[in-house]
Amino acid sequence: MKEVQHPPHAASLLESMRSIGYTLDSAVADLIDNSISAHAKEIYIEFRPNDTPYIAVIDDGKGMSHEALQNAMRHGSKNPLLERSGEDMGRYGLGLKTASISQCRRMTVISKQDANISAYCWDLDVVIEKGAWVMLQLEASEYQALPHFNQLSLQKTGTIVLWQNLDKLLIGETDPESALGMKMLTAREHLSLVFHRFLVKEGSKPKISIALNGSLIVPFDPFLTHHKATQPLDEEIFSVEGKKVVVKPFILPHISKLSNNDTQLVGGTEGVRSQQGFYIYRNRRLIIWGTWFRLARKDELSKLARVRVDIPNALDHLWTLDIKKSAAHPPEIVRLNLKRTVDRIRAVSGRTITFKGRKVSDSEVATGWNEVIDRSGVRFDINRKHPLISEFSKSLDKEGRMQLNLILGVIESSFPADALYNRMASDIRSDFANDSSVESINGMIADLLSNMPLDSPARKQLLMSLHLIEPFNLYPALTKKIIEEYES
Repeated sequence: MKEVQHPPHAASLLESMRSIGYTLDSAVADLIDNSISAHAKEIYIEFRPNDTPYIAVIDDGKGMSHEALQNAMRHGSKNPLLERSGEDMGRYGLGLKTASISQCRRMTVISKQDANISAYCWDLDVVIEKGAWVMLQLEASEYQALPHFNQLSLQKTGTIVLWQNLDKLLIGETDPESALGMKMLTAREHLSLVFHRFLVKEGSKPKISIALNGSLIVPFDPFLTHHKATQPLDEEIFSVEGKKVVVKPFILPHISKLSNNDTQLVGGTEGVRSQQGFYIYRNRRLIIWGTWFRLARKDELSKLARVRVDIPNALDHLWTLDIKKSAAHPPEIVRLNLKRTVDRIRAVSGRTITFKGRKVSDSEVATGWNEVIDRSGVRFDINRKHPLISEFSKSLDKEGRMQLNLILGVIESSFPADALYNRMASDIRSDFANDSSVESINGMIADLLSNMPLDSPARKQLLMSLHLIEPFNLYPALTKKIIEEYES
Protein backbone atom coordinates (compact mmCIF):
# COMPACT_ATOMS: atom_id res chain seq x y z
CA MET A 1 0.00 0.00 0.00
CA LYS A 2 1.43 3.37 -1.01
CA GLU A 3 0.88 6.59 0.91
CA VAL A 4 -0.19 9.56 -1.18
CA GLN A 5 -0.01 13.16 0.02
CA HIS A 6 -3.32 14.71 -0.99
CA PRO A 7 -3.73 18.22 0.54
CA PRO A 8 -6.96 20.15 -0.02
CA HIS A 9 -7.24 22.74 -2.74
CA ALA A 10 -6.57 25.97 -0.85
CA ALA A 11 -8.93 28.36 -2.65
CA SER A 12 -11.82 25.88 -2.81
CA LEU A 13 -11.57 24.92 0.88
CA LEU A 14 -11.32 28.50 2.11
CA GLU A 15 -14.28 29.60 0.03
CA SER A 16 -16.30 26.64 1.36
CA MET A 17 -15.31 27.40 4.96
CA ARG A 18 -16.85 30.84 4.58
CA SER A 19 -20.28 29.21 4.67
CA ILE A 20 -19.76 27.29 7.90
CA GLY A 21 -22.63 29.20 9.50
CA TYR A 22 -21.16 32.19 11.30
CA THR A 23 -23.24 35.31 11.76
CA LEU A 24 -21.61 38.67 12.37
CA ASP A 25 -22.54 38.35 16.05
CA SER A 26 -20.98 34.92 16.51
CA ALA A 27 -17.92 35.86 14.45
CA VAL A 28 -17.14 38.94 16.56
CA ALA A 29 -17.78 36.88 19.71
CA ASP A 30 -15.14 34.39 18.56
CA LEU A 31 -12.57 37.18 18.29
CA ILE A 32 -13.45 38.36 21.79
CA ASP A 33 -12.91 34.79 23.03
CA ASN A 34 -9.32 35.06 21.81
CA SER A 35 -8.86 38.40 23.56
CA ILE A 36 -10.17 36.96 26.84
CA SER A 37 -7.87 33.93 26.51
CA ALA A 38 -5.01 36.45 26.13
CA HIS A 39 -6.05 38.00 29.50
CA ALA A 40 -7.19 41.27 27.95
CA LYS A 41 -8.81 43.77 30.31
CA GLU A 42 -9.97 46.23 27.65
CA ILE A 43 -11.36 45.27 24.25
CA TYR A 44 -12.34 47.76 21.56
CA ILE A 45 -14.54 46.93 18.57
CA GLU A 46 -14.49 49.45 15.74
CA PHE A 47 -17.04 49.45 12.88
CA ARG A 48 -16.24 51.85 10.06
CA PRO A 49 -18.84 51.89 7.24
CA ASN A 50 -17.55 54.94 5.36
CA ASP A 51 -15.27 55.01 2.30
CA THR A 52 -13.50 51.65 2.67
CA PRO A 53 -15.54 49.76 5.29
CA TYR A 54 -13.73 47.66 7.88
CA ILE A 55 -14.14 46.10 11.31
CA ALA A 56 -11.34 45.95 13.86
CA VAL A 57 -11.00 44.35 17.29
CA ILE A 58 -8.21 45.76 19.46
CA ASP A 59 -7.24 44.38 22.87
CA ASP A 60 -4.60 44.92 25.53
CA GLY A 61 -3.93 41.21 26.07
CA LYS A 62 -0.52 39.58 26.39
CA GLY A 63 0.04 39.62 22.63
CA MET A 64 1.92 37.03 20.58
CA SER A 65 5.50 36.52 19.54
CA HIS A 66 6.43 36.19 15.87
CA GLU A 67 6.34 32.39 16.08
CA ALA A 68 3.12 32.28 18.15
CA LEU A 69 1.29 34.58 15.73
CA GLN A 70 2.46 32.60 12.72
CA ASN A 71 1.12 29.42 14.33
CA ALA A 72 -2.16 31.11 15.36
CA MET A 73 -2.74 32.05 11.71
CA ARG A 74 -2.47 28.39 10.70
CA HIS A 75 -5.80 26.64 10.08
CA GLY A 76 -6.12 23.97 12.76
CA SER A 77 -3.38 25.59 14.81
CA LYS A 78 -4.03 23.33 17.82
CA ASN A 79 -5.21 19.73 18.15
CA PRO A 80 -8.75 19.87 19.62
CA LEU A 81 -8.07 16.62 21.51
CA LEU A 82 -5.28 18.17 23.56
CA GLU A 83 -6.05 19.36 27.09
CA ARG A 84 -6.33 23.12 27.38
CA SER A 85 -5.93 25.40 30.38
CA GLY A 86 -9.06 25.86 32.47
CA GLU A 87 -9.59 29.43 31.23
CA ASP A 88 -8.88 28.83 27.54
CA MET A 89 -11.89 29.88 25.43
CA GLY A 90 -10.82 28.00 22.30
CA ARG A 91 -10.98 24.37 21.19
CA TYR A 92 -10.45 23.67 17.48
CA GLY A 93 -7.74 26.15 16.47
CA LEU A 94 -10.02 27.45 13.73
CA GLY A 95 -12.09 30.23 15.29
CA LEU A 96 -9.88 33.21 14.46
CA LYS A 97 -9.60 32.25 10.80
CA THR A 98 -13.05 30.80 10.06
CA ALA A 99 -14.86 33.59 11.94
CA SER A 100 -12.89 36.23 10.05
CA ILE A 101 -13.14 34.87 6.51
CA SER A 102 -16.86 34.25 7.01
CA GLN A 103 -17.29 38.04 7.01
CA CYS A 104 -14.41 39.37 4.87
CA ARG A 105 -11.94 38.44 2.15
CA ARG A 106 -8.91 39.95 3.84
CA MET A 107 -8.07 39.48 7.52
CA THR A 108 -4.93 40.86 9.14
CA VAL A 109 -3.59 40.24 12.63
CA ILE A 110 -1.03 42.57 14.20
CA SER A 111 0.35 41.60 17.60
CA LYS A 112 2.77 43.28 20.00
CA GLN A 113 4.75 41.52 22.72
CA ASP A 114 7.93 42.66 24.47
CA ALA A 115 8.17 45.68 22.15
CA ASN A 116 8.24 43.33 19.15
CA ILE A 117 5.51 43.68 16.54
CA SER A 118 4.46 41.02 14.03
CA ALA A 119 1.76 41.07 11.37
CA TYR A 120 0.31 38.43 9.05
CA CYS A 121 -2.56 38.47 6.59
CA TRP A 122 -4.83 36.00 4.85
CA ASP A 123 -6.13 37.44 1.57
CA LEU A 124 -8.48 35.11 -0.31
CA ASP A 125 -7.77 36.81 -3.62
CA VAL A 126 -4.04 36.10 -3.18
CA VAL A 127 -4.76 32.45 -2.33
CA ILE A 128 -6.86 32.15 -5.49
CA GLU A 129 -4.20 33.84 -7.60
CA LYS A 130 -1.38 31.66 -6.26
CA GLY A 131 -3.45 28.50 -6.00
CA ALA A 132 -1.74 27.64 -2.71
CA TRP A 133 -1.85 28.28 1.04
CA VAL A 134 -0.01 31.58 0.72
CA MET A 135 -0.10 33.84 3.77
CA LEU A 136 1.32 37.37 3.68
CA GLN A 137 3.85 38.65 6.19
CA LEU A 138 3.56 42.45 6.45
CA GLU A 139 6.51 44.79 6.62
CA ALA A 140 6.62 47.57 9.21
CA SER A 141 5.68 50.23 6.65
CA GLU A 142 2.61 48.17 5.68
CA TYR A 143 1.17 47.41 9.12
CA GLN A 144 1.96 50.90 10.44
CA ALA A 145 -0.39 52.31 7.80
CA LEU A 146 -3.31 50.14 8.94
CA PRO A 147 -6.22 51.53 10.99
CA HIS A 148 -5.73 51.72 14.77
CA PHE A 149 -2.04 50.79 14.68
CA ASN A 150 -1.27 53.99 16.59
CA GLN A 151 -3.46 52.75 19.44
CA LEU A 152 -1.57 49.44 19.56
CA SER A 153 1.79 51.20 19.40
CA LEU A 154 1.00 53.06 22.63
CA GLN A 155 0.25 49.82 24.48
CA LYS A 156 2.84 47.58 26.08
CA THR A 157 1.19 44.49 24.63
CA GLY A 158 -1.91 43.70 22.60
CA THR A 159 -3.40 42.52 19.32
CA ILE A 160 -5.43 43.94 16.44
CA VAL A 161 -7.64 41.79 14.20
CA LEU A 162 -8.65 43.74 11.10
CA TRP A 163 -11.34 42.72 8.63
CA GLN A 164 -11.29 44.38 5.21
CA ASN A 165 -13.16 43.78 1.96
CA LEU A 166 -16.39 42.93 3.76
CA ASP A 167 -18.03 41.20 0.83
CA LYS A 168 -20.09 38.64 2.79
CA LEU A 169 -21.14 41.13 5.42
CA LEU A 170 -22.37 43.72 2.94
CA ILE A 171 -23.62 41.45 0.16
CA GLY A 172 -26.87 42.77 -1.30
CA GLU A 173 -26.64 46.06 0.64
CA THR A 174 -26.92 49.30 -1.35
CA ASP A 175 -26.17 51.47 1.69
CA PRO A 176 -23.13 50.03 3.55
CA GLU A 177 -23.26 52.71 6.25
CA SER A 178 -26.88 51.99 7.16
CA ALA A 179 -26.37 48.21 6.91
CA LEU A 180 -23.37 48.22 9.23
CA GLY A 181 -25.22 50.51 11.61
CA MET A 182 -28.07 48.04 11.98
CA LYS A 183 -25.70 45.09 12.31
CA MET A 184 -23.78 47.01 14.95
CA LEU A 185 -26.92 47.33 17.08
CA THR A 186 -27.66 43.61 16.96
CA ALA A 187 -24.01 42.80 17.66
CA ARG A 188 -24.10 45.03 20.74
CA GLU A 189 -27.15 43.20 22.10
CA HIS A 190 -25.60 39.80 21.39
CA LEU A 191 -22.30 40.62 23.08
CA SER A 192 -24.00 42.18 26.11
CA LEU A 193 -25.72 38.82 26.72
CA VAL A 194 -23.01 36.33 25.72
CA PHE A 195 -20.29 38.05 27.78
CA HIS A 196 -22.41 39.55 30.55
CA ARG A 197 -20.54 37.66 33.27
CA PHE A 198 -17.22 39.08 32.07
CA LEU A 199 -18.56 42.65 32.03
CA VAL A 200 -18.99 42.62 35.82
CA LYS A 201 -16.73 41.49 38.64
CA GLU A 202 -17.64 37.92 39.56
CA GLY A 203 -15.99 36.58 42.69
CA SER A 204 -12.22 36.79 42.22
CA LYS A 205 -12.61 37.24 38.46
CA PRO A 206 -11.82 40.82 37.35
CA LYS A 207 -14.18 42.90 35.25
CA ILE A 208 -13.48 43.23 31.53
CA SER A 209 -14.60 46.23 29.49
CA ILE A 210 -15.79 45.89 25.91
CA ALA A 211 -16.47 49.04 23.90
CA LEU A 212 -18.13 49.29 20.51
CA ASN A 213 -17.21 52.45 18.59
CA GLY A 214 -16.18 54.05 21.85
CA SER A 215 -19.38 53.21 23.73
CA LEU A 216 -19.10 50.66 26.54
CA ILE A 217 -21.29 47.58 26.21
CA VAL A 218 -23.58 47.24 29.22
CA PRO A 219 -24.03 43.69 30.55
CA PHE A 220 -27.44 42.10 30.23
CA ASP A 221 -28.20 39.65 33.04
CA PRO A 222 -30.87 37.20 31.74
CA PHE A 223 -31.68 36.13 35.32
CA LEU A 224 -32.37 39.64 36.68
CA THR A 225 -30.39 38.64 39.76
CA HIS A 226 -30.53 42.15 41.19
CA HIS A 227 -34.34 42.39 40.99
CA LYS A 228 -35.79 42.07 44.48
CA ALA A 229 -38.55 39.74 43.28
CA THR A 230 -36.26 37.25 41.50
CA GLN A 231 -36.15 33.90 43.31
CA PRO A 232 -32.73 32.19 43.24
CA LEU A 233 -33.07 28.49 44.08
CA ASP A 234 -30.49 26.23 45.70
CA GLU A 235 -27.40 25.51 43.65
CA GLU A 236 -26.67 21.92 42.62
CA ILE A 237 -23.24 20.49 41.85
CA PHE A 238 -22.56 17.13 40.29
CA SER A 239 -19.46 15.50 38.84
CA VAL A 240 -18.89 14.25 35.30
CA GLU A 241 -15.59 12.47 34.63
CA GLY A 242 -14.20 14.12 37.73
CA LYS A 243 -15.17 17.63 36.55
CA LYS A 244 -17.78 19.83 38.23
CA VAL A 245 -21.00 20.90 36.56
CA VAL A 246 -22.80 23.64 38.52
CA VAL A 247 -26.55 24.22 38.12
CA LYS A 248 -28.21 27.35 39.53
CA PRO A 249 -31.96 27.87 38.86
CA PHE A 250 -33.72 31.24 38.96
CA ILE A 251 -37.41 32.07 38.91
CA LEU A 252 -38.03 35.48 37.34
CA PRO A 253 -40.56 37.87 38.89
CA HIS A 254 -44.11 37.67 37.61
CA ILE A 255 -44.55 39.96 34.62
CA SER A 256 -46.80 42.22 36.71
CA LYS A 257 -43.78 43.05 38.88
CA LEU A 258 -41.53 43.97 35.97
CA SER A 259 -41.12 47.40 34.48
CA ASN A 260 -41.59 47.75 30.73
CA ASN A 261 -37.81 47.90 30.38
CA ASP A 262 -37.30 44.72 32.44
CA THR A 263 -39.95 42.93 30.40
CA GLN A 264 -38.18 43.89 27.20
CA LEU A 265 -34.86 42.72 28.61
CA VAL A 266 -35.96 39.28 29.75
CA GLY A 267 -37.95 38.52 26.62
CA GLY A 268 -37.42 41.12 23.95
CA THR A 269 -39.53 40.76 20.86
CA GLU A 270 -39.57 36.97 21.20
CA GLY A 271 -41.35 37.07 24.51
CA VAL A 272 -40.68 35.91 28.04
CA ARG A 273 -42.09 32.45 27.33
CA SER A 274 -39.70 31.61 24.48
CA GLN A 275 -36.58 32.49 26.51
CA GLN A 276 -37.23 30.04 29.35
CA GLY A 277 -34.92 27.09 29.81
CA PHE A 278 -31.25 26.31 30.33
CA TYR A 279 -28.48 28.85 29.86
CA ILE A 280 -25.27 26.94 29.21
CA TYR A 281 -21.98 28.65 30.08
CA ARG A 282 -18.58 27.36 29.08
CA ASN A 283 -15.92 29.09 31.17
CA ARG A 284 -18.56 31.75 32.03
CA ARG A 285 -19.17 32.45 28.33
CA LEU A 286 -22.79 31.86 27.24
CA ILE A 287 -22.92 29.38 24.36
CA ILE A 288 -26.58 28.31 24.16
CA TRP A 289 -29.75 29.52 25.84
CA GLY A 290 -33.53 29.30 25.89
CA THR A 291 -33.90 25.52 25.53
CA TRP A 292 -34.96 22.62 27.74
CA PHE A 293 -33.08 20.06 25.59
CA ARG A 294 -36.40 18.23 25.18
CA LEU A 295 -36.48 17.50 28.91
CA ALA A 296 -39.61 19.63 29.19
CA ARG A 297 -41.97 21.63 27.00
CA LYS A 298 -42.02 25.39 26.92
CA ASP A 299 -45.32 26.21 28.55
CA GLU A 300 -47.02 28.64 30.87
CA LEU A 301 -45.99 26.96 34.12
CA SER A 302 -42.28 27.12 33.33
CA LYS A 303 -42.04 30.41 31.46
CA LEU A 304 -40.45 32.22 34.42
CA ALA A 305 -37.76 29.55 34.91
CA ARG A 306 -34.19 30.05 33.73
CA VAL A 307 -31.36 27.75 34.75
CA ARG A 308 -27.68 28.69 34.68
CA VAL A 309 -25.46 25.69 33.91
CA ASP A 310 -21.67 26.07 34.17
CA ILE A 311 -19.54 23.52 32.33
CA PRO A 312 -15.73 23.43 32.07
CA ASN A 313 -13.93 23.24 28.73
CA ALA A 314 -12.59 19.83 29.77
CA LEU A 315 -16.03 18.37 28.96
CA ASP A 316 -16.25 19.76 25.42
CA HIS A 317 -16.04 16.26 23.94
CA LEU A 318 -19.18 15.19 25.82
CA TRP A 319 -21.23 18.25 24.88
CA THR A 320 -20.39 17.97 21.15
CA LEU A 321 -19.47 21.65 21.08
CA ASP A 322 -19.39 23.08 17.55
CA ILE A 323 -16.69 25.30 16.04
CA LYS A 324 -18.75 28.48 16.44
CA LYS A 325 -19.38 27.70 20.15
CA SER A 326 -23.06 28.37 19.51
CA ALA A 327 -24.47 24.85 19.86
CA ALA A 328 -24.05 22.01 22.32
CA HIS A 329 -26.02 18.98 23.50
CA PRO A 330 -25.70 17.51 27.00
CA PRO A 331 -24.59 13.90 27.47
CA GLU A 332 -26.91 11.40 29.15
CA ILE A 333 -25.39 11.71 32.63
CA VAL A 334 -25.93 15.47 32.51
CA ARG A 335 -29.47 15.14 31.14
CA LEU A 336 -30.46 12.90 34.07
CA ASN A 337 -29.32 15.50 36.57
CA LEU A 338 -30.91 18.37 34.65
CA LYS A 339 -34.23 16.52 34.52
CA ARG A 340 -34.44 16.59 38.32
CA THR A 341 -33.78 20.31 38.21
CA VAL A 342 -36.55 20.82 35.67
CA ASP A 343 -39.10 19.03 37.86
CA ARG A 344 -38.13 21.12 40.89
CA ILE A 345 -38.24 24.53 39.26
CA ARG A 346 -41.45 24.00 37.29
CA ALA A 347 -43.33 23.64 40.57
CA VAL A 348 -41.89 26.89 41.92
CA SER A 349 -42.42 28.75 38.64
CA GLY A 350 -46.03 27.56 38.54
CA ARG A 351 -46.69 28.86 42.05
CA THR A 352 -45.22 32.24 41.10
CA ILE A 353 -47.68 32.51 38.21
CA THR A 354 -50.71 31.11 40.03
CA PHE A 355 -50.43 33.00 43.27
CA LYS A 356 -48.99 36.30 42.13
CA GLY A 357 -50.27 39.39 43.93
CA ARG A 358 -51.41 37.66 47.14
CA LYS A 359 -51.04 39.96 50.13
CA VAL A 360 -52.20 37.46 52.77
CA SER A 361 -52.59 33.70 52.92
CA ASP A 362 -55.40 32.04 50.98
CA SER A 363 -57.13 30.97 54.18
CA GLU A 364 -57.68 34.62 55.13
CA VAL A 365 -58.73 36.05 51.79
CA ALA A 366 -62.34 36.17 50.64
CA THR A 367 -61.67 35.24 47.00
CA GLY A 368 -63.90 36.08 44.07
CA TRP A 369 -63.43 32.65 42.51
CA ASN A 370 -63.05 29.13 43.90
CA GLU A 371 -60.85 26.58 42.17
CA VAL A 372 -62.61 23.22 41.97
CA ILE A 373 -60.77 20.04 40.91
CA ASP A 374 -62.72 16.88 40.21
CA ARG A 375 -62.46 13.83 37.96
CA SER A 376 -63.37 15.85 34.89
CA GLY A 377 -60.58 18.37 35.45
CA VAL A 378 -60.42 21.86 36.92
CA ARG A 379 -62.97 24.65 36.84
CA PHE A 380 -63.53 27.98 38.57
CA ASP A 381 -66.79 28.77 40.36
CA ILE A 382 -67.85 32.20 41.60
CA ASN A 383 -67.57 32.35 45.38
CA ARG A 384 -71.18 32.75 46.55
CA LYS A 385 -69.85 33.48 50.06
CA HIS A 386 -67.94 36.55 48.90
CA PRO A 387 -69.14 39.32 51.26
CA LEU A 388 -70.35 41.62 48.48
CA ILE A 389 -72.28 38.81 46.75
CA SER A 390 -73.61 37.49 50.06
CA GLU A 391 -74.86 40.88 51.27
CA PHE A 392 -76.37 41.70 47.91
CA SER A 393 -78.14 38.33 47.88
CA LYS A 394 -79.62 39.02 51.34
CA SER A 395 -81.17 42.23 50.03
CA LEU A 396 -83.13 40.27 47.39
CA ASP A 397 -86.33 38.32 47.74
CA LYS A 398 -86.50 34.61 46.90
CA GLU A 399 -87.16 35.18 43.20
CA GLY A 400 -84.37 37.75 43.01
CA ARG A 401 -81.90 35.34 44.60
CA MET A 402 -82.88 32.70 42.06
CA GLN A 403 -82.25 35.17 39.23
CA LEU A 404 -78.88 36.17 40.73
CA ASN A 405 -77.82 32.52 41.01
CA LEU A 406 -78.86 31.95 37.38
CA ILE A 407 -76.79 34.92 36.21
CA LEU A 408 -73.74 33.75 38.18
CA GLY A 409 -74.14 30.29 36.67
CA VAL A 410 -74.14 31.75 33.16
CA ILE A 411 -70.93 33.65 33.92
CA GLU A 412 -69.28 30.50 35.30
CA SER A 413 -70.28 28.33 32.35
CA SER A 414 -68.91 30.87 29.86
CA PHE A 415 -65.57 31.37 31.61
CA PRO A 416 -63.09 31.96 28.69
CA ALA A 417 -60.44 29.51 29.93
CA ASP A 418 -58.73 28.90 26.58
CA ALA A 419 -58.55 32.58 25.66
CA LEU A 420 -57.25 33.44 29.12
CA TYR A 421 -54.53 30.79 28.92
CA ASN A 422 -53.39 32.02 25.51
CA ARG A 423 -53.25 35.62 26.66
CA MET A 424 -51.43 34.81 29.89
CA ALA A 425 -48.91 32.74 27.93
CA SER A 426 -48.07 35.81 25.85
CA ASP A 427 -46.33 39.00 26.91
CA ILE A 428 -49.58 40.95 27.15
CA ARG A 429 -49.94 42.28 30.68
CA SER A 430 -53.06 41.32 32.59
CA ASP A 431 -55.30 44.22 33.55
CA PHE A 432 -57.59 42.55 36.04
CA ALA A 433 -58.73 44.39 39.15
CA ASN A 434 -57.47 47.74 37.91
CA ASP A 435 -58.37 51.02 39.55
CA SER A 436 -61.37 51.65 37.28
CA SER A 437 -62.93 48.28 38.07
CA VAL A 438 -62.44 48.85 41.79
CA GLU A 439 -64.04 52.26 41.50
CA SER A 440 -67.06 50.69 39.81
CA ILE A 441 -67.40 48.28 42.72
CA ASN A 442 -67.44 51.29 45.05
CA GLY A 443 -70.87 52.04 43.67
CA MET A 444 -72.06 48.59 44.75
CA ILE A 445 -70.60 49.15 48.24
CA ALA A 446 -72.41 52.49 48.46
CA ASP A 447 -75.70 50.85 47.50
CA LEU A 448 -75.21 48.05 50.02
CA LEU A 449 -74.25 50.34 52.88
CA SER A 450 -77.05 52.78 52.13
CA ASN A 451 -79.53 50.09 53.12
CA MET A 452 -77.68 49.22 56.33
CA PRO A 453 -78.16 51.18 59.56
CA LEU A 454 -74.98 52.92 60.74
CA ASP A 455 -74.87 50.71 63.82
CA SER A 456 -75.57 47.51 61.89
CA PRO A 457 -73.19 44.64 62.85
CA ALA A 458 -73.18 43.51 59.23
CA ARG A 459 -72.03 46.97 58.10
CA LYS A 460 -69.25 47.03 60.69
CA GLN A 461 -68.16 43.49 59.78
CA LEU A 462 -68.04 44.35 56.07
CA LEU A 463 -65.88 47.41 56.68
CA MET A 464 -63.60 45.54 59.10
CA SER A 465 -62.96 42.73 56.61
CA LEU A 466 -62.79 44.82 53.42
CA HIS A 467 -58.99 44.54 53.30
CA LEU A 468 -59.39 40.74 53.12
CA ILE A 469 -61.80 40.81 50.20
CA GLU A 470 -60.76 40.51 46.57
CA PRO A 471 -59.91 42.71 44.77
CA PHE A 472 -59.49 45.25 47.61
CA ASN A 473 -56.69 43.22 49.24
CA LEU A 474 -54.54 44.15 46.23
CA TYR A 475 -55.10 47.89 46.87
CA PRO A 476 -54.45 48.51 50.59
CA ALA A 477 -54.18 52.31 50.27
CA LEU A 478 -57.46 52.59 48.36
CA THR A 479 -59.17 50.17 50.74
CA LYS A 480 -58.06 52.16 53.76
CA LYS A 481 -59.49 55.31 52.18
CA ILE A 482 -62.87 53.60 51.57
CA ILE A 483 -63.03 52.33 55.16
CA GLU A 484 -62.20 55.73 56.64
CA GLU A 485 -64.77 57.44 54.41
CA TYR A 486 -67.65 55.16 55.42
CA GLU A 487 -66.67 54.85 59.08
CA SER A 488 -66.80 58.59 59.42
